[in-house]
Amino acid sequence: MTSVLITGCSSGIGLETALAFARRGDRVHACVRNRDTAEQLLGRARAEDLTLDVPLLDVTDDTSVTAAVTAVQDRHGPIDVLVNNAGVDRTGPVETMPLDQARTLMETNLWGPLRMARAVLPQMRARGGGVIVNVSSLAGRTFAVPHGGFYAGSKAALGALSEALYAEVQPFGIRVVCLEPGSFASAIQRAPAPGTAGQASGTGPYAADHAWLARFLARVAEGAADCAEAAEAVVAAVDDPGTALHTTVGKDAEAALKFLAGVPYEQWLPSFLDQAQSLAGPRPAPPAGDR
Repeated sequence: MTSVLITGCSSGIGLETALAFARRGDRVHACVRNRDTAEQLLGRARAEDLTLDVPLLDVTDDTSVTAAVTAVQDRHGPIDVLVNNAGVDRTGPVETMPLDQARTLMETNLWGPLRMARAVLPQMRARGGGVIVNVSSLAGRTFAVPHGGFYAGSKAALGALSEALYAEVQPFGIRVVCLEPGSFASAIQRAPAPGTAGQASGTGPYAADHAWLARFLARVAEGAADCAEAAEAVVAAVDDPGTALHTTVGKDAEAALKFLAGVPYEQWLPSFLDQAQSLAGPRPAPPAGDR
């Protein structure tokens, strides 16, 4: 029986991935930050008569990570597969986005997977095998959109970290995969979170532009794919030793990378703005006093 530990399982891709592995009969440790957020996961599992272990784990906290991983290994033995799925999104201008929000992105999207990998790698090396799947984003492989620099930066950094880790642990028989989903109907897609409270700021030189981007993201989310498709890709990546390090998930992701091949940012940006304006209306001009 394969032992699979997955972070961020309260909703979206993490929830669907936990159920997908449980349906195969794997021992699944579906981690959540607090018990209150696990009801949807547990309800779905009960409905399908699936067995799940649901540890509490906060990927931004060293003590929480160590305690959760140690407890899982003590009770159930070595972890064969780690799926680093937990992630958050915030949008905001490079100049004015609160730094605590930018740090939250990095703590969760970059340092979180690093903490988790460091926690499981000693026992994977000792056994000479294991799989680490880092769930990144298409945003880490494509050009950053306005107000999306910090999120894209966190995911691009995760991709670079995955590359180095891939090379470092390969001699120990450990595989690393960096999955890069496009638009999926996750909690992030349903509720983009500009600024500090999930809504575009009502003041400042970038406020109107930020609100415009939020309208565009909301429209994009309307056509997002089912997270079960992304979960299937995670399972397939674990099963197939030939899975590429960088693996896109979703037709939109594949199309985007193909379109961007060899295209400079300066040429791409006007086409992006045209698409955004077709969905969200004309991009607002900056306030006269702030130009």
